[in-house]
Order: sequence, then structure tokens, then C-alpha cells
Amino acid sequence: MSSKCIFNGNYCFNSQVSVRILIPCLVAFEAGFHTELKAFSFSSSRYFIELSVPVLSAHIFPNYDWWKMALESVGGSIISKIAELMVEPVGRQFRYMFCFNNFVEEFKEQKENLALALDGLQKEVEAAERNAEEIKKVVKKWMEDANSKIEGAKPLENEIGRNGKCFTWCPNCMRQFKLSKALAKKSETFRKLLENSTKFTKVSDIAHPQPREFLPSKEFTSSKSSEEAFEQIMDALKDDKVNMIGLCGMGGVGKTTLVKEVGTIAVELQLFPVVLMATVSQNPNVTDIQHLMADKLGLNIKKKNTNPGRADLLRQRLKQVEKMLIILDDVWKYIDLKEIGIPFGDDHRGCKILLTTRLQAICSSMECQQTVLLRILSEDEAMVLFRINAGLRDGDSTLNRVAREVARECQGLPIALVTVGKALRDKSEVEWEEAFRRLKNSQFLDMEHIEEQKTAYACLKLSYDYLMSKETKLCFLLCCLFPEDYNIPIDDLTRYTVGYELHQDVESIGDARK
Repeated sequence: MSSKCIFNGNYCFNSQVSVRILIPCLVAFEAGFHTELKAFSFSSSRYFIELSVPVLSAHIFPNYDWWKMALESVGGSIISKIAELMVEPVGRQFRYMFCFNNFVEEFKEQKENLALALDGLQKEVEAAERNAEEIKKVVKKWMEDANSKIEGAKPLENEIGRNGKCFTWCPNCMRQFKLSKALAKKSETFRKLLENSTKFTKVSDIAHPQPREFLPSKEFTSSKSSEEAFEQIMDALKDDKVNMIGLCGMGGVGKTTLVKEVGTIAVELQLFPVVLMATVSQNPNVTDIQHLMADKLGLNIKKKNTNPGRADLLRQRLKQVEKMLIILDDVWKYIDLKEIGIPFGDDHRGCKILLTTRLQAICSSMECQQTVLLRILSEDEAMVLFRINAGLRDGDSTLNRVAREVARECQGLPIALVTVGKALRDKSEVEWEEAFRRLKNSQFLDMEHIEEQKTAYACLKLSYDYLMSKETKLCFLLCCLFPEDYNIPIDDLTRYTVGYELHQDVESIGDARK
């Protein structure tokens, strides 16, 4: 090699020492080796790297030995760095080539571990779903990914079985190299998924299902009065200036059915993130109302032993909801919302209250900004509802004439029309005539001061009288042992009927329940 040119304008090189290091091109590229030394060059045609280290002439530069040691030190550091960068990539490439079985075993092990984790998580999810709990989205996403990756690994498994040889004595090197690399990548994917699965402390949360009372129902029968009341209520719910609405009407006119329909529509239209409903009744039980609302919110207030403690916890939870509708059904007297734990007015502008009552004075005492009246059905509307429940046909003119007289005795009350209609379904004309006579002559001396309730009670009494057997009647009367608006457990009612020997031919309560 010829001498290089001037150094620093004063000295020149008269010799050059070359250090050559053999490195496969593939390794050099994968290592990503770089240097800022001008004396570094790469030759792809000869498959080596050449480091040129200039050595200064001793007779020109007086400190030749010192410079030589310095240059050797620099060259050694560079060579050491190159070797360090080479070891891992070179080793990896050799492992892909010569450790194929190890990659296969690792792949199978990681896949099996992931499948076991997926199976365990699937069982937890199934158990949570049986308890009506809501599965976390991140868990669903992980399970989808795990299933997808396991299914996507099947072509690799098939490829393992087909890993052939280029000769009878020599493995197919290039194919084995590529397959090892793919197995290593897939094993790492399995490992990361498995690691992520350990972060799931629980797979579900307590679900807040749509309340049963707000599920779509066929019970709601539209009438002119109910349509007008419905529109007024919906307009009031959309009015930011109105936060207390009262629905007033006589007993049995359909107030509860109407507010359930309002709740259903409010849920469907997503007017309120939270819609709660509680029955207040004549003797309100604050504790029961608190627990009912807390259960629907998924809030545990059982740890609080006092009404004020439960009210404070319930209030804190409700204030977390930006907008909500609370329906209080069958209100008979003034209710202290703070005692229950319902934030209202300045305490929570996003809370709206819809209450139902028979007494218009309650709407005034509760300071309702809007009071909606629900009137009874017209005679034609009442007859339509009655015919539907009684199963009457158009051609039976005689029975229809009697039915109209019976329907008039129900005085346009939906509860009476439905109850009597179902009681007289498929009955003879004679029985229809007898029902009309009994309704017309019915007297309730103890209820003279509440005239509007007489019709409803007379119709309910008639329905009771038409129950087929004394056992059925006694079972109905046993329900009176429970508080008003109580959700009677079937098992409890069955125990009472067994105690009254209504099931003499059964050996256990379980058999009676069937």
C-alpha cells in the first residue's frame, strides 16, 4: 500500500499497519455496528472489515513508543466492542441453525402454559356469568388474543412435522433456520400473553342489569288519558327547570304501569344513566328503600348499622352519577328524601324525582313543579281492554251485552277491568250474569269514607271468589302474611302451604315446590 498524505500539515506517514477481522456480512448488518473512525471500512465482496491504524515514523516523530501504545489501546477497544456486538447476534444465528429441537420444546411448553391459563380464565368467566356479573373488557380482549394466537400457531405445528432433509443424512438447513426463528418469535408472543394474564386479580365486576320493572312489557295498554300523561311526564323530564314531578290518580287507574313505561323509555333513549324505582306504600320503611336502591347500584351498605349511616353512603354514591331518575311509587305522605339518602335540589341538580300518589295534596307537600293527572278510561277504552282480557269474540252478541254491563261496574279502572276480565274468561253466560249482579250489589261498609276504592276491592273480591279450589284461595290468603309490596319468595310460600297441609300427597318441600 502507498503512503498516506500529510498529517497536521507537518508530519507524514511512511507506513501503515492493517488489522483485518473476518465477520460474516449477515452478522455485521444485524449487529448494527457503527464507528466514527475514518479508518473503518466494510468490504462486502471480501466478507471482512479492515481497520487501518497509521503508525508514525520514529525518526520524524520523536515519541514513537508512546503513540504506538496509544494506538494499540484504541485499536484494542474497537476490536473488543466489535466482538461484544458480534457475540449475541452470532450466537442467535447459530442457535437457529443447530438448536432446532430446543426451539420446538420451548414453543410447545409456552403454548401449553398459555392454553392452561386460558382454560382457567374461561372457567372463572363462566362462573362469573352464572352469577350475572359483568366480564371485564380487558379480560375478553385477552381471551380473544390468546385464542387467536393459539389457533394461528397450527400452521407452525404442521411445519414442525414436515421439517425434512435436503439429503438423507443432512437437515434442510435453510428451512430449519427459518422455522427455528419463527418458533422463537411465537414462543415469545405466548410468554408475553401468559405474563399479562397474571395481572387479572378478578375477571368481572358486579353487573348493573336493566331493572326488571323497566323491561319492555305488554302490560301497558295505551289510552287517550295515559298518552297525554306520558307526554307531559316526558316533557317535564327534558325540562332542566323541573326536578320533581307528581303523577296523581285514583287507585287502580294505572299509575304504576305508566311510570314503569316511562322508565323503560328513559332507559331505551338513554335519557338518564341511572333509573331507580322504589315502592314507598302507606307505611314507608326507610331501611328497605335504602337497601333496594343500593342493590340496584351494586352498593354494599350492609356494613352501616344506622339509617343515617346508610343514607350518607347512598348519597355519596348517587352524587357520582351526573344524571338520574328516581321513581317513588305509591306515596301516601310527605317523604324526607335526605333521610333516605337521595341528593336533590341544590345538593344534586342532575337528580329528577317522579312520584305517584292517589292524593293530590301529596304533590303540593312534596313541592312538585309539575303535577300530571291520570284519568280513568273512557267507556269505549274500558270495553276494549275488558274484551281483550276476557277473550270475547265479536259474534257473541248476548255475552258482549252482559260484558258491557260488567265493564261499566269496573268504572274505567284498568286494574278492575283486567282482573274481572281474566276471572270470567271462558265462563258461561249464567256466570257472567251472576258476576254482574254481585258487582252491582257489593257493599264494603268499612270503606264508606273511601268511595273510589270500593270498585277496585269489589272487583278483586270477585276475582278471589272465582278461584277454582279452596287450596288456591288459601294460598292467596297466605300472601297476606307478607308486608305490602313484598317480593314473596316461592320457597317461603311453599313452606306455609305445606304447614297448612295443602300438599298431603308429597313427602318433602322440594316435591311440593315442583
